[in-house]
Parts: sequence; structure tokens; C-alpha cells
Amino acid sequence: MGRDLDKERFSEAEYTAFGERLEKQLAELRSLLDRPGFGQGPTTIGAELELFLVDAAGRPLPRNSETRDRLGDPRVVLELGRFNLEANLTPTPLAGTPFETLRAEAQDTLERVDAAVDGGGALPIGILPTLGTGDFTRQAITPENRYRALGRGLRRLRLEPFVVVVDDLELEVEDIVLEAANTSWQVHLRTPPDRFARLFNAAQLAIGPVLAVCGNSPFFLGRRLWEETRIALMQEAVDDRDIARRFRRDGRVAFGSDWVREGAYELFERYVRDYDPVVPELSDAGGLAELRLHQGTVWQWNRPVYDPADGGHLRVEMRALPAGPSGADMAANTAFLLGLTLACAEHDLTGYRFAEAYQNFYRAARYGLDARLSWPGRAGELPAADLAAALLPEARAALLAAGVTAGDADTALEVIRQRVRRRRTGAVWQREALTAFGGDTERMVRRYRELSLTGQPVHLWN
Repeated sequence: MGRDLDKERFSEAEYTAFGERLEKQLAELRSLLDRPGFGQGPTTIGAELELFLVDAAGRPLPRNSETRDRLGDPRVVLELGRFNLEANLTPTPLAGTPFETLRAEAQDTLERVDAAVDGGGALPIGILPTLGTGDFTRQAITPENRYRALGRGLRRLRLEPFVVVVDDLELEVEDIVLEAANTSWQVHLRTPPDRFARLFNAAQLAIGPVLAVCGNSPFFLGRRLWEETRIALMQEAVDDRDIARRFRRDGRVAFGSDWVREGAYELFERYVRDYDPVVPELSDAGGLAELRLHQGTVWQWNRPVYDPADGGHLRVEMRALPAGPSGADMAANTAFLLGLTLACAEHDLTGYRFAEAYQNFYRAARYGLDARLSWPGRAGELPAADLAAALLPEARAALLAAGVTAGDADTALEVIRQRVRRRRTGAVWQREALTAFGGDTERMVRRYRELSLTGQPVHLWN
């Protein structure tokens, strides 16, 4: 879904033809993955940074198209909400100093976008606390064919309204606009086909303790909810399971329901088998265009990516981390997630149930540092803060083994160590700041923006 479409309406005949192409391209993908040498090459990482645009008061500012045009930067593209933009950062080798590279580009991009906003600025945050119900109208959706088509396609499947329930908050909406309430920092890890299953399962295991130390979305519509409310909100905002699809265990946004046994093909096949097409644009571009477009409309928290570039390769896309609070924080979160994923890929997960990884993920999203998590080889449940601190050496060793310099790994992971020691995540800072400002949400957002632009990690924020 990263490019615009030629139109927003599709016929039933086009849905049928699109489904037929998906089946054909699955077979093509299997042949590609079985080809000797496919996807081999240096391990690279990449990231996508989603941002909110705000006015001078700290309220959402629906000017993404004007800001993008003023920037003239091909890395920056429109997102679903008119108050959102996304920056696609430059892929970089994992060996060397990848986290300093990511930190610098993320911070520079934030500053450039902020400076280009007429009458306001930009900030990386999981959910903007000043959002109100009046910000979620159809007029708030970016007027591009791809977003109108996405909304039409999901409403074609779900005849009932979209219902969102998070703790004591319950909303009923007719469109997918609530998806625009969430912004993320999405990390990509290139992997050869024969390593995909191990790395994907490792990412599913690693994300629990990592997410627990990264919370940055505690507020929505004036309520204090989860440490990462974004996780709960996103899952229900585009859930196509109405009365006709109660049989399907997972929504379009989900953690998954089992370990991957065979490889990437297993997941692509599941996406085609279990999920109806919603944007059936037919293409002559090749490169498994229809399969890639369909995969882009299933937003599991970790998902496979096939990219035809460089002769074709696979990536694990890790979508669960929130945007912000600063470039240093996002680089640190990436280092911990990738290091722990690489370390877990060497573990034997026999005997560790998928249900425990699943439970870890949602506990971490809900309770953050106070979550109680299980871990392979450790008896009972541990406080997330203690577990994260204990896992940092494993993450560091795995990064060094992958060629990351000791200085780069240590600088990034020290941010996590200090964040845990001081118990200061973005979510914690937001709650403390809101209390200090007497409940003035706009003032809190303005202060957040000031501090984010300094580039300092959140554990040092006043």
C-alpha cells in the first residue's frame, strides 16, 4: 500500500481476477524461494518513521500534502490521516554502525519535516494525546485513491460498523479513519529464505520484552489506557471479521496464532487462504505485484516482505514499535529488538509454547515495565524491567557477532539500560508531564515536541 492506485472502485470481476492472480503468484513465489542463491546477500536493515503533524497549540494539523510538497523529499510520503506523514529511511548494512546511522537519519528527517510544517510542526509519538472524536471524520482521510479504495474494500467485507473497545473506551465508526490515530517505527531485517522461519519466530519471541520498555501511547481521547494503546486500537480499527468471518482466528492486524514451521511461503499462503482481497488492482508490472499488494493489506505485527529489488529478497518486517520519542530512542529500540531477535534465533524453542509469546506481547503492550513475562529457560514469570535488563548482554553479543561495532551496540543499548534503570519510557514521561501541567494536554504535547527535537533520549527528559 505504499503507492497510489489508478482508481478507487473495483468490479466483482476484478476481485475474481485478482484472486486468480494471487494463486498463480503463490506458485511463482514458491519457485523463486526454491531457486539456489535466491535472496543471498549482506544483511541489511531499514526503517519507516510515521509522524504526526500538529499546530502551534499541539492539536492535529491536517496538512500532510502541503508539507510533503514543501519538503520535496522522495523519502516522505502521505499516510492515511491528513495529519500523518511517513518517511522511508535509507537501508543500511547491519555490520558497522547501523544504529548511529538510523539515529542520525531519523532525527534529521524529523527536524526537516518539523521545519516544513506551515503553522506548526511534527512529532514522533505512538498516539497523539490531543486527538479528539472530531478529528476522525471521513474528511480526515488523505484524499488519495489507495485510501478510499482501502476503505471501500474493507467495508465491502465488513457490513457492520467497526467497533473499538479498549478498557472502558468503546467506539463505533463507519470507516477506517481510526487507523490514523497510530504512528509506528517499523523495522525491516533482510534474511535469506533458509533463515526466515528461525528469524521470524525469534522476532515473535523478542518483541514482548522489547515492547515492554518502549511504551509511548498511554492516552487516547482523554483516557489513560494501555502503555501501548496503539496495539489494541490498531487491531480493532481495521478488523474485517463481521458475522460472515467469525471462523477466522486472526484479524487483519494480529500477532498470529502459531510458530512458523516451514518458511516465508507458509505465511504468504496463509494470507491468500485466510484473507479476502480488499484492493484488487491488476498490474502488468511483474514482480508478483498483486501478491505484494495483498500482503500489504494484512498488517500482522511481524510479517514477511518479498521485494523484487536486487534479484528478489525476503525481509522480516517488525511493525510493533511506536514512533518516538526521539531518534536516539528509536535507534536504541531497534538495537534491542534486532539483537534479541538474532540471539533468540539461535535458541531451541522446543517446549516454549507460542501462547506464552502471545501472552507476553499483549501483557507488555498493556502494562509496560510492570508486565510479568515468561522466557525460555527461566522459571516462572519475571517483571518486564528485570527481564529486559537481564537480556541486554545476549542482545549485545548477537549484534557483535553480526558485525556491529562494539561502540555502536553499546551506545544504543545503554539507552535501554538507563531507561529501565530510571523507569522512564515515553509513556511514563507523558503521564508525569500531564500531571505536572495540571492535565493540560496541549502544553504536554508542546513540551514533548521541544524535547523530541533536541534528539535526547526520553530517560534524560525533564
